[in-house]
Amino acid sequence: MLNNKTILITGGTGSFGKAFTKYVLTHYNPKKIIIYSRDEFKQFIMQGEFAQYASKLRFFIGDVRDKDRLYRAFEGVDYVIHAAALKQVPACEYNPNEAIKTNIHGAQNVIEAALDCGVKKVIALSTDKAVNPVNLYGGTKLVSDKLFIAANAYAGNKDICFAIVRYGNVAGSRGSIIPKFYDILKNGGTELPITDYRMTRFWISLEEGVQLVIKALEEATGGETFISKIPSFRVPDLAEAMLPGGHTREIGIYPGEKLHEIMVTTEDSTNTWEYEKHFIVYPQVHWNDKQKINTNGKKVAEGFSYSSGNNTEWLTVEQIRERLQTLDLEH
Repeated sequence: MLNNKTILITGGTGSFGKAFTKYVLTHYNPKKIIIYSRDEFKQFIMQGEFAQYASKLRFFIGDVRDKDRLYRAFEGVDYVIHAAALKQVPACEYNPNEAIKTNIHGAQNVIEAALDCGVKKVIALSTDKAVNPVNLYGGTKLVSDKLFIAANAYAGNKDICFAIVRYGNVAGSRGSIIPKFYDILKNGGTELPITDYRMTRFWISLEEGVQLVIKALEEATGGETFISKIPSFRVPDLAEAMLPGGHTREIGIYPGEKLHEIMVTTEDSTNTWEYEKHFIVYPQVHWNDKQKINTNGKKVAEGFSYSSGNNTEWLTVEQIRERLQTLDLEH
């Protein structure tokens, strides 16, 4: 599907962008992958890391806030993966205007450029924080999600569709709980702080996140939200896996933090279908004949919800320990 196609990734120098680029170059033969991001140094580093694929890669310095630059970058592009965002919850709380400019206005710019430049498909990365948001970051991503879903209303006769992929913090990603615990232990700490002993999280790897985006590229017809079926873990079990028999301390929930990662709400259950390895929340409104429901799955029961707290699959302490071995926590 991606062979001989041109793909652009906004925020392409991030962890996801690098993993997606590596996956596509390994499994497909794309015509070109365009890395669109603001940081020239990260682009320089990434060019070195992917030097063997230099003929397939292009690097654009640009910001999603800059619509003119997006129009230039989107020329000849088949697929866009929108990963650019301001993601740090405290930074967004302190700089709300900046978060709005990037996460909302930037999303609108991506949509308009894609509609006008002949892009075939746009997949936007979402987050569990966009579901029943309790912080500004989640609020901006909720608006972004709504914009991308509604963008299908403006497709008209154009061969384009927009869809969303949603998951929580990737295991080992910057700012998440695993590297925090790792840094404490690396620096000689003997006690791990836990905000609330009831706290749970999903476990998703970068590769699983990439594969969900590939599935969305293959299957999306317009307006879907794709969500992986993945295991949950209890944060105290993570602490036990990283510091066996060690001490923990409950310190209280941070502002804007949730006990559980929520992916599907009960309100969404009326439009949610379950498949072997994922869920899809379909849009409530249908704008064109291209939008279809994949009936190979089954519709979930009314009132269904999917969160890390009510999951049916849980990691044991030993399973967590095994998965920790696969993470590169030094970078």
